[in-house]
Amino acid sequence: MDLVEETPYRFRIDRHDPMRVPGVVFASRDLMPDLGTDKSLAQVANVAALPGIVAASYAMPDLHWGYGFPIGGVAATDVAADGVVSPGGVGFDISCGVRLLAADLDLAGLRPVLDPLMDGLDVAIPRGMGKGAVWQLTGRAQLDEVLRGGSRYAVEQGHGVERDLHRCEDYGAVSEADPGQVSGRAVERGQGQVGSLGSGNHFLEVQAVDQVYDERAATAFGLRTGQVCVMIHCGSRGMGHQICTDHVRVMETVMPRYGITVPDRQLACAPVSSPEGRGYLGAMAAAANYARANRQLLTESARRVFDRVTGCRLDLVYDISHNLAKIETHGVDGGRRELCVHRKGATRALPSGHPDLPDDLRAVGQPVLIPGSMGTPSYVLTGVPDAPAFASTCHGAGRTQSRKQATTSIRGQDLRRQLEAHNIAVRGASWRGLAEEKPEAYKDINAVVDAAEGAGLCRRVARLVPVGVVKG
Repeated sequence: MDLVEETPYRFRIDRHDPMRVPGVVFASRDLMPDLGTDKSLAQVANVAALPGIVAASYAMPDLHWGYGFPIGGVAATDVAADGVVSPGGVGFDISCGVRLLAADLDLAGLRPVLDPLMDGLDVAIPRGMGKGAVWQLTGRAQLDEVLRGGSRYAVEQGHGVERDLHRCEDYGAVSEADPGQVSGRAVERGQGQVGSLGSGNHFLEVQAVDQVYDERAATAFGLRTGQVCVMIHCGSRGMGHQICTDHVRVMETVMPRYGITVPDRQLACAPVSSPEGRGYLGAMAAAANYARANRQLLTESARRVFDRVTGCRLDLVYDISHNLAKIETHGVDGGRRELCVHRKGATRALPSGHPDLPDDLRAVGQPVLIPGSMGTPSYVLTGVPDAPAFASTCHGAGRTQSRKQATTSIRGQDLRRQLEAHNIAVRGASWRGLAEEKPEAYKDINAVVDAAEGAGLCRRVARLVPVGVVKG
């Protein structure tokens, strides 16, 4: 595949059949996938063949292979021009996202109580593959309230405060949720998991602000050098996975009815305006609300532990998803169009002045949360005006090794000892789970952030370093 280097951080895949638009990759040469082993660039080209796609098929600096869409893929389709929605453009962990909390505590005050704090979080944060959750729902009726209300419903039930909603994407809930589009199997999988971390790359990490790059934005976000923070990364658990599975199957069967062909069956899709498209979006929104409620409940668990051990409070900086399709209005070819923007392993990055931001953030832009791999820094950034890719940026470091590959070179016990030698406390659910998430299995987060900023996708505000991590 031929790549044209337009700038040091922007590469173009020229349009060829069946592509309808070009591909654009925001990355440095060092971050580009290996064409011999990674098929993600081919996926960028395949996405460019979706009906109704506009502008380009975009890929972020953390690009790697995924289901249908690459992880780190962004694509928008024109709703009025039979544009489609594709579950592969969202992924299985619908509305997986990151939430950052700031403590009224500095690292020096945390160090003497770090071990009891981590022990408390170890007990309080349910995680792993199966059931076990902070919130024991009473039945399907209450689960439907979660699916409709997300964090809003959780706060109404006493799991948080009103300010949390002002610092959460969509004020805590997507309004178009339709629990009627969620299958019984998805309900069964989600019933006992509200308020749980899951496994894989999901985590709760205690961090400290190591460096501030933009004092004005950091102050608006509530961050200062030396401050203790908590970052939570998780999603919609088994419910989101089942919803994706169910609706991919539906779309595979209806594509011929709409005259749709795609170069990869994992890109199964349907027009946004079709019954199947609307059905998926309603179910996806329900899973998104489940994910927001999930992070809200984990927030409350962390708050209780912090209050008991340190006597300090945790305030929400922001909560943002990175696996979602949203109906948004953007400028295309000189006009405003209603688009279905797919962000898979990519996060929204709204600039200053955007009307969807709360009043106290509008002057500086949206907090963008980009976690590193275990044991490496994470970054807080902000959106910038006139950014490409529909105000989107990367969501993390991006894997370079499979989980199986990662476990062949290190044992979880050895990795824990390495991290603790660097003063990072570790509480893992399994040794294998730790080994799967070794830092070397991911791209260099510093290089990824350099590329995202260099490509004009976002601007860095602060760097956070790990102090303790709770892993599934």
